[in-house]
Amino acid sequence: MSTSYFTDLAQQYIDGEWRPGTGSWDIIDFNPYDDEKLASITIATAGEVDEAYRAAARAQKQWAATNPYARRAVFEKALRLVEEREAEISEAIVAELGGTRLKAAFELHLAKEFLREAVHLALAPEGRIIPSPVDGKENRVYRVPVGVVGVISPFNFPFLLSLKSVAPALALGNAVVLKPHQSTPIVGGSLVAKIFEDAGLPGGLLNVVITDIAEIGDAFIEHPVPKVISFTGSDQVGRHVATVCSRLFKRSVLELGGNSALVVLDDADIDYAVDAAVFSRYVHQGQVCMAANRVLVDRSISDEFTEKFVAKVRTLKAGDPRDPETVIGPVISSSQADAVAGVVEQALAEGATALVRGGRTDNLVEPSVLTGLPADSALLKQEVFGPVAFLVPFDGEEEAVRIVNDTPYGLSGAVHTGDIERGVNFAKQIDTGMFHVNDGTVHDEPIVPFGGEKHSGLGRLNGDTMLDAFTTTKWISVQHGRSGFPF
Repeated sequence: MSTSYFTDLAQQYIDGEWRPGTGSWDIIDFNPYDDEKLASITIATAGEVDEAYRAAARAQKQWAATNPYARRAVFEKALRLVEEREAEISEAIVAELGGTRLKAAFELHLAKEFLREAVHLALAPEGRIIPSPVDGKENRVYRVPVGVVGVISPFNFPFLLSLKSVAPALALGNAVVLKPHQSTPIVGGSLVAKIFEDAGLPGGLLNVVITDIAEIGDAFIEHPVPKVISFTGSDQVGRHVATVCSRLFKRSVLELGGNSALVVLDDADIDYAVDAAVFSRYVHQGQVCMAANRVLVDRSISDEFTEKFVAKVRTLKAGDPRDPETVIGPVISSSQADAVAGVVEQALAEGATALVRGGRTDNLVEPSVLTGLPADSALLKQEVFGPVAFLVPFDGEEEAVRIVNDTPYGLSGAVHTGDIERGVNFAKQIDTGMFHVNDGTVHDEPIVPFGGEKHSGLGRLNGDTMLDAFTTTKWISVQHGRSGFPF
């Protein structure tokens, strides 16, 4: 078991050194399934956040000047280390997140794919020569690192979503300070630092501060050193991050919440759509920004779909995430479990019918399936971060489009149909950053732009969009011969 991670890595990582924080209290890292205490970590103060950013700024210039082929070697080694340590990292994901074996494998598969892409990104920046109307002038446009990037990662896919910003930012010549979520400080923070330290990344280029806003306030995002803040989390916090960043002329890259819908049209393969919908709603207990909160079904097939959907949900085993047969593990915390239970209670109070009503034992919340929620219910417009599905019948495509778009969010979604072009035409009408035809709602690929519209975020990550996120352009002109001036 990876218990050594929770003892050896329960520290801050600043300027290439492992050290305890100097705050006046500790973050206690618990296993959300059995409440076992995994680690106790003395938090970092605003002073240590400052030290981390100053160390990053000192180290960045030399790193940016390093041959990108040499930088690339670090990411090749990091990938090999993740492959070699996959079993231990998987154990840590199961313990710290309550992730199932299936979820840990899913997260690690994607993490390796994103590290492979970081290898290529090191060589991606290209300059351009642009014509000038001035005789003898040469316009050179260089793509250069922004400098230092602050990364704030969430608790649901902490290893992947930390790496997803950290690795590209480093590959492109930046330094990084990472603040993981308080519930996943090891998998989302110090474990990432350990991988890169062992891969040969020079000290100071990646720093990890494990702390809480109760201690540091806005010090992480207000600090003068970082030029870009990459945040993944709720839209409420994301709005605050964006507000602070805009006031200070910083760039923010925001990957926020969602309220995705999976739509089943009247010509869909019902059995296949059921499989896609159940996965899209209940993967990692529904704690996924792309999860299908709402399952919309054409009324002409809703009875058959509902019967099969409910039957499949009843087969999902909830329990100990260490058991390979478990599909539904615990949610991350008791407050999250309370919130999910509250959603079910509110839906029933509003007149919904529970086709499946899951029980709750501590943080283990079993799946629920609800139908008959009033069309104007606020629950249909918000993100539900837990194993609760809302089934919504509709009459015709036009009504389906209206219902799907009737939410402040616009991250992902899916439509099932026997006619692919019908599906594509449907997808074009949905206000989202991503939409999938005849598939689930939960997808991420290293070279395809990832991000949302409306309250689901600002900017994109992955592939070429990483250049937009973590580099900037610089125009240097050269006048060959003499220029003329009007006076």
